[in-house]
Amino acid sequence: MDMHGGMSMAPKSSSTNGTMMGGHKMRGMMMHMTFFWGKDTLILFDGFPSHNTAYYVLALFMVFTMSILIEFISHTRFIKPDTNPMVARLLHTLLHVLRMGLAYLVMLALMSFNAGVFLVAVLGHALGFFFFFFSSRSFKEPHQRFDLPPMAC
Repeated sequence: MDMHGGMSMAPKSSSTNGTMMGGHKMRGMMMHMTFFWGKDTLILFDGFPSHNTAYYVLALFMVFTMSILIEFISHTRFIKPDTNPMVARLLHTLLHVLRMGLAYLVMLALMSFNAGVFLVAVLGHALGFFFFFFSSRSFKEPHQRFDLPPMAC
């Protein structure tokens, strides 16, 4: 009971070796709510990269690669103009699902507030845009349409 006569909504921890946050033990790690530098962070999965520099570099590489793939999917023509309309709709849907899934994974990785993750995500999007947009036919032919419209913020 709190001082206003109501029930306290604070969760009670039954564990002594970790604090409870949303029903999950934090295993002694503090969640950052501001940008920070360092390899001691959680990126996408519980226990990953696990205080290991090699795994942190692997996580950064994964975020970088996903960012490049998002731009590749956004700026590459996969469907030929003479494709059956039903097949074209199905392929558009699958490409959209893949692009959005990757974009949400990058966004969730960014929610670690790790400055390294932020930098590789932005760098991946920038390099992906540069290589795939400027090397595609659409840059040379200004009225060329992509399979998917670019994502808007």
